[in-house]
Amino acid sequence: MYGDYQVISSMGGNVVSSEALFTSTFQNPNFNFLPFEPLPLMIPKEENGLLLGGKEDMESGSGNELQAEDKTGNEENSSEQPLKKKRYHRHTARQIQELEAVFRESPHPDDKQRMRLSQELGLKPRQVKFWFQNRRTQMKAQQHRSENAILRAENESLKNEFFLLQAELSKLICPNCDGPPVPGGVSFEELRIENARLGEELERVCAIASRYMGRPIQTMGALMPPSLDLDMNMYPRHFPEPMAPILSEAASFPENNNLFLMAEEKTIAMELAMSAVDELVKMCRTNEPLWIRNIENGKELLNLEEHAKVFHWPLNLEQRSSEFRIEASRDRAVVIMNSMTLVDAFLDANKWTELFPSIVARAKSVQVISPGVSGTDGCLQLMYAELQVLSPLLPTREAYFLRYCQQQNLDDETYWAIVDFPLDGFHNNLQSSFPLYKRRPSGCLIHDMPNGYSRVTWVERAEIEEKPIHQIFSHFVQSGMAFGANRWLAVLERQCERIASLLARNITDIGVIPSPEARKNLMRLAQRMIRTFCVNISSSGGQLWTAIPDSSDDDTVRITTREVTEPGQPNGLILCVVSTTWLPYPHHHVFDLLRDERRRAQLEVLSNGNALHEVAHIANGAHPGNCISLLRIDVASNSSQQVGLMLQESCTDRSGSLVVYSTVDVDSVHLAMNGEDQSCIPLLPLGFFVTPMELIKEAGSTEEANGHRSAGSLLTVGLQVLASTVPSAKINLSSIAAINNHLCTAVHQIRAALSSSSSNPSCLVKGNASGSCSEAADALEK
Repeated sequence: MYGDYQVISSMGGNVVSSEALFTSTFQNPNFNFLPFEPLPLMIPKEENGLLLGGKEDMESGSGNELQAEDKTGNEENSSEQPLKKKRYHRHTARQIQELEAVFRESPHPDDKQRMRLSQELGLKPRQVKFWFQNRRTQMKAQQHRSENAILRAENESLKNEFFLLQAELSKLICPNCDGPPVPGGVSFEELRIENARLGEELERVCAIASRYMGRPIQTMGALMPPSLDLDMNMYPRHFPEPMAPILSEAASFPENNNLFLMAEEKTIAMELAMSAVDELVKMCRTNEPLWIRNIENGKELLNLEEHAKVFHWPLNLEQRSSEFRIEASRDRAVVIMNSMTLVDAFLDANKWTELFPSIVARAKSVQVISPGVSGTDGCLQLMYAELQVLSPLLPTREAYFLRYCQQQNLDDETYWAIVDFPLDGFHNNLQSSFPLYKRRPSGCLIHDMPNGYSRVTWVERAEIEEKPIHQIFSHFVQSGMAFGANRWLAVLERQCERIASLLARNITDIGVIPSPEARKNLMRLAQRMIRTFCVNISSSGGQLWTAIPDSSDDDTVRITTREVTEPGQPNGLILCVVSTTWLPYPHHHVFDLLRDERRRAQLEVLSNGNALHEVAHIANGAHPGNCISLLRIDVASNSSQQVGLMLQESCTDRSGSLVVYSTVDVDSVHLAMNGEDQSCIPLLPLGFFVTPMELIKEAGSTEEANGHRSAGSLLTVGLQVLASTVPSAKINLSSIAAINNHLCTAVHQIRAALSSSSSNPSCLVKGNASGSCSEAADALEK
């Protein structure tokens, strides 16, 4: 945009090309028509009006400075003396660090500050003065490059809009004579203005309509269904259709319909994006003393004092309060997905939600501030997200934030950086979540590896309001396991394996699955079941939960009701109860018990006394527990109950394990395998979420179990029943007591089975509460 210009040195008149000083990835011949005259010769003046010569004419920019000797004596002596060679001076690392620190606080130091700096650093005041001049020039050049990139993007957008309008005009037909329109009847400028006006009016009408209808009204640009195109180099087939539809439970968002950045705010947001991505890259690639590794668990902890010295966030004007807790973590992993597919998933809110179903309850892209190059490099979006833990005992975390994507060349290798940073300073009237949550610069650095793999380094940093947490989840949250980088990366690893299995064509399945397409369709149905379960047992979407008095000693049982009238779940009044219990057993032992249909069938409360037989098996990960099963429910010969099927998916990683299942009829399974619309298949999933946990020693405790750290786990059980086929029906106390009895019996039998298997692996008891189990089942049927 700025053409070719020259920088004239004040002494030698040497010309330095602008291409040697600043490089840009944007090359567009349409911007070469703006000529710039060479900058005039600039000779710095001292305060006494005299030009100093000799060694005091040294200048410094980025560390290199040119020093030349002035002529001394009369003209005859100067003509006889040979010219001295030009010498270069480079600042030391300490000098540059001190100068940068002062520059961040005061870009325009006065004479006293420059004199003090020159004495401390062993430089001359003239060198300090020119260093600050050149540093300010560099800052302006960076700002110009950022503005240049924004203008180029806007120019491309306007050109595309012009070509579209021109194509539409060429297709116009006169309604009277069926001939072409009269040339000059409507100008392109009028059409463009009218198009912009209609677009703004459409967005305003949709915002008003969504406010009254209680659900978002999508504009024409958002009516196309999302596609999770998570293709990899090693799998050439292209799957454009989405893995799972967006659920109605996650469709309502907070009413901040006027949240849009204006033109001047977009420029500031782009500058902050540059700072945020630089901070993310440094935090991903820097080790000690910025990150300190915990010897006990191997996790990396952020050194807050060192972070405050290295980074300075420009909009962090408010002083940190003691009411906010800082969470920071970092982790690395190799995932089976290429970088471009990952970047595309992160920049699409629907794909991002599907990629992290157990963490992201709902998300949307509010505004595309800059589309970037090909929709990825340089893309800046305003986004909203609600993050969850699979339990109603923990509140969700909601936040608006800016997400920026940039391709970087580090050590001659290509990386993709995805960074989220807060919306501070733009809108202070946002609807705040409870507790307050601020997403500080966080994200991941992605590097391509052979065979479609990627190495991902994840940094997660946030400020959360210090509020009381239920004691059973206190350590889980305080240690960073709930929303830390370890959990994000563990889920990403597992989901990438699942998608690789979805796209693979050379995997042999077991059972009645007739074709690869049927296998893929059944996996999509299981994905919807997992997503429904995760949303229904958490506190996402403002779902209200009620504690059942005297239900358990640690007060962890919560109950809620939902009125369902849309397809995807049984229509009527749904009663849901969730409980979380600490178990003194490793989480993989609990997972192995619950995922094995033969062992789980021995728990009467979960199987209703019926045996389960696997008729189809789909492996979707390296771990044998990551699989999808189709189970046949073998009822007794004298029972009036019809033979049915059960769809089950189990998955595990280092952050936790899930076992989710739902009964389905045979016709629905055939419908799903044949590629028909799956959204009409009603699913009411039940399941378990197992989290690895450590038993922390309590002060003053003398029990052997509390005398040391021992492996344990948190078991969250979620049960759902159709209480009534009438959505507006009222729930009665007997139904609440029945499902609460059912839940308590299930937890008791799981404890007994784990205790029996740990003492005698060959023996697995059914539990000692079969009577209450039968009573609870009978009450639920009534």
